Amino acid sequence: MPKPKKSLLSPAKVLTLGFALMIMIGTFLLSLAPASVEGRKLDLIDAFFTATSATCVTGLTVVDTGTHFSLFGQIVILLLVQIGGLGFTTIGTLILLAFNRRISLRDRLLLQEALNYHQIGGLMQLILRVLAYSLTIEAVGALLLAARFSYDMPVGQAAYYGIFHSISIFNNGGFDLFGKIHGPFSGLAEYASDPFVNIVVMILIFLGGIGFIVISDLLGYRRTRRLALHTKVVLTMSAILTVVGALLLLINEAGNPDTMGTMNWMDRVYASLFHSVSSRSGGVSTVTIANMEQSSQFLLILLMFIGAAPGSTGGGIKVTVFAILLGAMYTMIRGKEDIVFFRQRLSKGSIIKAITQTWLATFLVVFVAMTLSALEDRSFLALLFETTSAFATAGLSLDLTPRLTDISKVILCIVMFLGRIGPLTLAYAFTSKSKKELLKYPEGKIIIG
Repeated sequence: MPKPKKSLLSPAKVLTLGFALMIMIGTFLLSLAPASVEGRKLDLIDAFFTATSATCVTGLTVVDTGTHFSLFGQIVILLLVQIGGLGFTTIGTLILLAFNRRISLRDRLLLQEALNYHQIGGLMQLILRVLAYSLTIEAVGALLLAARFSYDMPVGQAAYYGIFHSISIFNNGGFDLFGKIHGPFSGLAEYASDPFVNIVVMILIFLGGIGFIVISDLLGYRRTRRLALHTKVVLTMSAILTVVGALLLLINEAGNPDTMGTMNWMDRVYASLFHSVSSRSGGVSTVTIANMEQSSQFLLILLMFIGAAPGSTGGGIKVTVFAILLGAMYTMIRGKEDIVFFRQRLSKGSIIKAITQTWLATFLVVFVAMTLSALEDRSFLALLFETTSAFATAGLSLDLTPRLTDISKVILCIVMFLGRIGPLTLAYAFTSKSKKELLKYPEGKIIIG
């Protein structure tokens, strides 16, 4: 009796194709005439770019969200951001659970891949917690923002703006609607001196960026009285990067009249903290990034490249990978053999994966920036900034993206897709599974340093 053929679709491949399908559906909907305020169909390339940016929760835009898209178009973008943030696999699993459908082992493997979870056990409970956390955080954020916006606009519009921006910001989507009021691509400029909006938005970005696994671990601390190593590393590195990034931005921009130079010191602190937090995947801004000093723009490139935490709505190489790289450097300088965090030794596999992920991301960003430099007559720093923002799904921009040629926009779409899926996941999806090596080669020596 012939053996049944194994499915060719691995969890990584299903994840990749699922995101691609969502982008195609979003492109079709956004290209329809009702999606535009004036009833004119959006150019297909621009619709594809917007759908990719929304599904990959990036926030880079080629047309202003608030002025170009109708209510229908904005809701499509919001749904893409929500699905992209939670993950279509999570949404699909919740639908199956709602209809009392059995979740197979294959489905669990797919969820494990999507959430970067280390085990299959407890996945269903985690999925339900993810939904509860997301809806609760988004609802609270929407209420707080709507209450503040109600001072500047009608209550109904304030409620809608609160919901839209809470979902977009928590999922690190980076889309905003304020171009409709304050001019195209304005971001949250009017609220640069508003401590309430600054704090609410930063908390939403932070909670979306640390990941659902960390949030679950923190909420369970009262019961377990312990935190996982992953949670400790994520929180520690996030705090360090936020503080260091804010200090450097404050030093660089304090004398810049086009950004923070005209602000009082408290507003400068808010703006510095805001952009240090937002750069690692939030995608919203309160000052014009294009007017920043080049040193600040390069700092934002580094922060975007590092990104948020694994299993979160953010991108980048991830804070845990950056922590491993720092740990490896420290271990080598001290002449030790093992990387140790909080009295726990890291496995060799984790170290190799971190190095591989970093090199793949570096090669991708540099290669794409060089390609765009050959296609566009723009400064290399600006092209590197847009490329890194696309890869890290950060969404910050030097206002260059709308002026790029169609081929460059398509290239950035591919980069956004790779950044959301992850270069390693894509490599796993389309390469055959390697067999375990039975032969171990003799150790060789090469000179280093």
